[in-house]
Amino acid sequence: MLTAYVKIDSRVEVHHEIDTNWMDDDSHVVFWVDIVNPEADDARVMREVLGLHDLAIEDALGEVHQPKIESYPGFLYVILHGIDHEASEHAFATHDVDFFLGRNFLVTVHDGRFRSLARIAEICPRSEHLLAEGPAALMHRIVDLMVDHYRPEVDEFDEWIDDIEKQIFESPARLHIRDILELKRDVVSLRRVTVPQRDVVGRLARREFALVDVEMAYRFRDVYDHLVRLTDETMMSQDRITSILEAHVSNVSNRLNEVMKVLTVIATIFMPLTVLTGMFGMNVEFPRFMGGPQAQFWWIVGAMLAISGTMLWWFRKRDWI
Repeated sequence: MLTAYVKIDSRVEVHHEIDTNWMDDDSHVVFWVDIVNPEADDARVMREVLGLHDLAIEDALGEVHQPKIESYPGFLYVILHGIDHEASEHAFATHDVDFFLGRNFLVTVHDGRFRSLARIAEICPRSEHLLAEGPAALMHRIVDLMVDHYRPEVDEFDEWIDDIEKQIFESPARLHIRDILELKRDVVSLRRVTVPQRDVVGRLARREFALVDVEMAYRFRDVYDHLVRLTDETMMSQDRITSILEAHVSNVSNRLNEVMKVLTVIATIFMPLTVLTGMFGMNVEFPRFMGGPQAQFWWIVGAMLAISGTMLWWFRKRDWI
C-alpha cells in the first residue's frame, strides 16, 4: 500500500497516488512516499514515476538484507534495521526498512512493523515542519527513532544476562545450556546488524554525499554516537555470555566430579565387603571362637563395619572426601 505525504505551500496533504509534477526540477514540493508490503504496482510507480534504479528496487522488494548505503544518480539507497518489538522468543528479531533519499523526496519500503515509521506517519499530516526541513531531516527523524527503540530492548537483555549469572551460582540445576546459547545467538544477531548499521550512519555523518548537508551531518553524527555505544555494549555482552558459558560448563564439570568421587568411594568401600560376603558364603568351617552360625553372622557384620569405618577415616585423612 502506497501513501504519499506532500507539503504544498504551508500544508501537508495525504495522497495514495504520485503526481509526476512533483518530480519537476523547478517544483518546490517536498513529499514522503511510504510503501507498506510493496506489490507489483508499487514497483512500477517506483520505476516509472520516481525514476528509481531497477537494482535498488529489486533489493527493496527482496528478502531481508544487511544494512548498507549505495549512491545512484539522483538519490541514495539506504538499508537500515529496526527492532521487532513483537518478538517473543528472541529479544533482537529485526526487520529492514529501505530508504530512497532524493532531492525533494523520501521513499520508505517496509513490512509495516516499524514503530518509528508509524509514529512519523501519524504526526506528519498535522506537522508541516517535518517535511519543511527537507527529506534528509525526515529520514534522520525516522532513523533516530529506530535507534532509540533499541535502548529498552538492550536494557531488558542485560537484565536477562544478570538473571542467568545468578542462576549459575544459586540454582544451577535449573539452568540449561540451551538458554545460554540462545543468549549468544541473540547478541550475535544484534551485533551483525548494529556494526554495519553504525558504518552506514557514519558515512551519512561524514558528508560523503551531496544530499546530506552540514546540518544533517551533525544530526546523523548524534545517531552514530548512539550506535557506537550500542555496538560497544553488544561486544561486552558477548564477552559476558562467553564467560557465563565457560562458568556453566565448569560448574557442571565440578558437579560431575563430585558425583563421581562419591560413587568411587562407595564402590571402593564395597569391594572388601564383597570379598567378605563371598567368603562367608563358602562351605568352609569357621574358627571355633566365632561360635555358631548366628554368632558368625555378627562377626562378619562387625568386620564389615570396621573395614568401612577404617576406609572412611583414611579417605578423610587424605582429603579425598
